[in-house]
Amino acid sequence: MDLSVTIAGVRFPACMMNAAGALCVTREELEALGRSRSGAIVTKSMTVEPRQGNPEPRYYGFPGGSINSMGLPNLGYRAYAALIPELKKFGKPVVASVAGLCEDDFITIAEAINASAPDLIEVNLSCPNIPGKPQIGYDLEASERLMKRVRKVITVPMGVKLPPYFDPAHHEQTAKVIERVGVDFLSLINSVGNGLVVDPERETVVIKPKGGFGGLGGPLIKPVALANVRAFWKQFKGRLPIIGTGGVVSGSDIFEHLLCGATAVQVGTVLVEEGLGVFDRLQSELAALLDKKGYSSPAACIGKLKEL
Repeated sequence: MDLSVTIAGVRFPACMMNAAGALCVTREELEALGRSRSGAIVTKSMTVEPRQGNPEPRYYGFPGGSINSMGLPNLGYRAYAALIPELKKFGKPVVASVAGLCEDDFITIAEAINASAPDLIEVNLSCPNIPGKPQIGYDLEASERLMKRVRKVITVPMGVKLPPYFDPAHHEQTAKVIERVGVDFLSLINSVGNGLVVDPERETVVIKPKGGFGGLGGPLIKPVALANVRAFWKQFKGRLPIIGTGGVVSGSDIFEHLLCGATAVQVGTVLVEEGLGVFDRLQSELAALLDKKGYSSPAACIGKLKEL
């Protein structure tokens, strides 16, 4: 079965890819994604200067999900700007994830990365794991100002990666900002910030940064991710492509994201835990499920969720 999809005019050979942050920091990791069956190569969210990130241990997998406080370890935007043209040789879209520690950083990075011609740019408004730095995505005024500035310097399709929202009013207000800015796609959601996992045997937290607080991922956040995908799909009446992220560990999880309105999905926790072979498994599972359900392609079931 053909599992390809189109987002903002760009064809993806499969409707699943890595999430920014999962096995995508170094040249070696990015090239391995290129050789894998991932539908795209998504870079780590990049900052102006290279970053080592937060002290270790900073990732912990547990039954039901994961917690991390990575702190944006990355090579710095100059390295990714040089790498992006080389990654095109793999014949799949390159999605550059742009971050920053202040508003001006985003502009500096976006200009240089846009010049390196990735297929899409994902502006990360939602990293929850930088000590002392709030998520921009929860400040709609700052988000709109930043997106308007970035929009002026980006000529390739531009999307935004948003934090989880928990109130319909926030979905509505954020959608209005996105409409005014002219965004081409959405990535929903980043990890659910500031969770805490406790090891009762050792009577300790499980990661070192921020006193053990970190972003939650994996199956336990899937209902939150699905809710945000569905809410924004309804806000835009299906007009804006959505990449769903959160809780995808099986073909059935992908199908749920598609039903809620996602065009494609990104995987994080399961990619870290299982490795690049996960894309082979997910494609097989999704193809079998779509065939069983009588759908000819992923696009055929987008937004088809029934309400009672």
